[in-house]
Amino acid sequence: MRDALGGSVTIIIIVVFIVIALGYLAFNVNYTKAFRMRDKIIAVYEDYDGECGQKCKDVIRKYAKNIGYRLGDLNCPSDFKSIDDMYCIRETWVNENRNDSSISHIKKDPNNRYSDVKAKHYYTVITKINIELPIISKVMDLRIFYISGDTKTFEVAG
Repeated sequence: MRDALGGSVTIIIIVVFIVIALGYLAFNVNYTKAFRMRDKIIAVYEDYDGECGQKCKDVIRKYAKNIGYRLGDLNCPSDFKSIDDMYCIRETWVNENRNDSSISHIKKDPNNRYSDVKAKHYYTVITKINIELPIISKVMDLRIFYISGDTKTFEVAG
């Protein structure tokens, strides 16, 4: 009887180890996809000089499909905009005064054309690591797995 109990405990330990190892591998694959997706979105926005229209979004969608990046529930923060449930984006305007080179965040019209002020903006992009582990999702809040990055600063033409 003692040997039978020892064998079942060993099997349980092996199964738990396999589940932990596979969960870690699945997390790493999805972590890499989220980083690659964020980097591609930033690169595409920079290629299009911050003017991401339909063609730009099609490039991002095609890339997401190629790497297998998909999300079901993307809870963007309140000041971000969700794009096709793939990523969150926020445009931030900065006002650079040429006289004192101080930068302050503004929410003015981008066509502000004073002689000593240059209107600039950049985008903050957030992607999410897609984790579909039902038991862990119930226990932990997995919204902490967001990856963010900023584009370069774009100067408004005019």
